[in-house]
Amino acid sequence: MREGVFDFVEKPLDPARLKVILQRALEKKRTEHEMHVLRRRLGQIDSAGVGIIGASPAMRKVMDLVEKVAPSKASVVITGQSGTGKEMVARAIHQLSPRKDKPFIAINCSAIPAGLMESEMFGHERGAFTGADQRRLGSWELADGGTLFLDEVGEIPIELQAKFLRVLEEERLRRLGGKSEIAVDVRVISATNRDLKEEIKGARFREDLYFRLNVFHIPLAPLKERREDIALLVQHFIDRFSREGGKRVQGVSPQAVKLLQEYAWPGNIRELRNTLERAVILCGPGMIDVEHLPAELATGGGESAYLKLPFGLPLREVEKEYILNSLSRLQNNKARTAQALGISEKTLYNKLYRYSGKGPRGKEDEYGEADPEVPEEPPSAQGNRSRLSVSVCSCARPCPEGQERSFNAAAARSRRDRARIASPCTAARRRAGAGPRRHPRPRPRQG
Repeated sequence: MREGVFDFVEKPLDPARLKVILQRALEKKRTEHEMHVLRRRLGQIDSAGVGIIGASPAMRKVMDLVEKVAPSKASVVITGQSGTGKEMVARAIHQLSPRKDKPFIAINCSAIPAGLMESEMFGHERGAFTGADQRRLGSWELADGGTLFLDEVGEIPIELQAKFLRVLEEERLRRLGGKSEIAVDVRVISATNRDLKEEIKGARFREDLYFRLNVFHIPLAPLKERREDIALLVQHFIDRFSREGGKRVQGVSPQAVKLLQEYAWPGNIRELRNTLERAVILCGPGMIDVEHLPAELATGGGESAYLKLPFGLPLREVEKEYILNSLSRLQNNKARTAQALGISEKTLYNKLYRYSGKGPRGKEDEYGEADPEVPEEPPSAQGNRSRLSVSVCSCARPCPEGQERSFNAAAARSRRDRARIASPCTAARRRAGAGPRRHPRPRPRQG
């Protein structure tokens, strides 16, 4: 076994065991071949060494845009969901530009308090404010000659955006508390997961600053829209974490590959990277299998979590498919389904009864068609219900006594409760000119 033998069989020969061993050997050989092919493709794709992995049409378009804009000095805005690799694209632009030997300074604007943003970006002189005991260079000066990457640029305070615009236009800045201006040569690359045009409409972002930053736009698609890249990314991260951890992971089983391909990846590449790092830690020297992946990959985010419907389907049919699929996904639990859909259980029962095509038609619904009413439950089913609070009064008006008349629905058929329900309340008797109803005294026992 140490010399590379995959497995062995003992005499007498068991055909069933031999078949299983051969299937496992073929599967291992196929997996090793796929890993070899993926490694070769990784070398071809990232030949420039910029760290961008992907062979899908969307990523090929991104790489084409990166190669075109890198030699220039134009400002770039990269948009996309969180975790799609916006900083990697920014670093690729820097590495392919003439500024690659100069600093690349990355700033997360959402992580800097608004009161410290100006000092962090433009620096300050000694004594500019309380606690400023020495001069400090800002990010713009540190990136002089190189590239400044502003992540989450939409988080910059509106009152500070005018100064950003002036530095971009004039290429000169003044430190906080300083008296003279300093010339800087910085290329600015911005990234955001927000729609800056909507931020402009909401008066949270300056329109002139947006046009100055958005000279060249690179959009990044989420991972679920470029599933062709998942296999390459899986191989890349497995090789990386195996090398860092000193392990020899043989690959990923077909079942695990299927889960990785079908999952929706709301956290995009960042979530995939963390998932595979965990899998490599749990796997050991073997092959990554389903048991090494988080449970939510198998239960909560694959293609089955989405409902795909064709265009042109009537709205009533869309509602029907959505309700029935939700009911099926929640194991036919009507209470949980109604809560998830934001409707009452009665409404859900009415719709399900209508979908079954049974019973009379009731009042019209929001689509202009009649909704059938759910038939009344038999007395035996009513008797099993819990205690109900019922306000009944023959005067047909709200009154305090009506709120106190609580009785069990299963016992409401008794003669005493029927008499109690039919009797008027004290307020009704007073309106009729009679005093409050008095209960007769019990007769003394004879004998």
